[in-house]
Amino acid sequence: MTTPINNHTDASSKPDNSTTPLFATDYNVYINHTDAGGIVYHANHLVFFENCRRDWFTHLGLNGYFLQSDHGDIQHFVVSQADLHYKKAILLDEVINVRIDKVELKPASMIFYQSIHRHLPDNNATSKANESLLSRAKIVIACVQNQVKPDPVSKDDNAAAYNAPMRPIRVPQELHDAIQNAITQQTHK
Repeated sequence: MTTPINNHTDASSKPDNSTTPLFATDYNVYINHTDAGGIVYHANHLVFFENCRRDWFTHLGLNGYFLQSDHGDIQHFVVSQADLHYKKAILLDEVINVRIDKVELKPASMIFYQSIHRHLPDNNATSKANESLLSRAKIVIACVQNQVKPDPVSKDDNAAAYNAPMRPIRVPQELHDAIQNAITQQTHK
């Protein structure tokens, strides 16, 4: 179940858990997310954060992370930094609420402040917000471009070595505008 939320958090670097997130969605925790003890494996927090960002892009009508330029180059995003804080264990068979609390647009990247909360019957209760926090993260995704057809590195005897150049680029204007518009709409509601 995906739930778009109508307000954007404040501009602080640590989003206030009592404010309404920019976007939120619920996920079920399955056995493949957990370790042998039934606790979500630490790296799977990143998976839930990634899925939430992808679901938000889809909700905005954006074609995910992969775009093609007029010249045939592929433009996409890669995680360049992830700072996670684990607060409480996420357990097998729980329903969790993964949120995008804030987004900062930079020329060649986006900074996401996200959190995972235990699904509580009344998610809008500010007194329960801190009790429900399971983890939070600051994740920077950088916009990069690589060629569709890699350039050969070596011309020796049909060498199979290829160099697929990838370089940072500005966030494409159409994508930047769509995200900025979503942030602005949420802020003014």
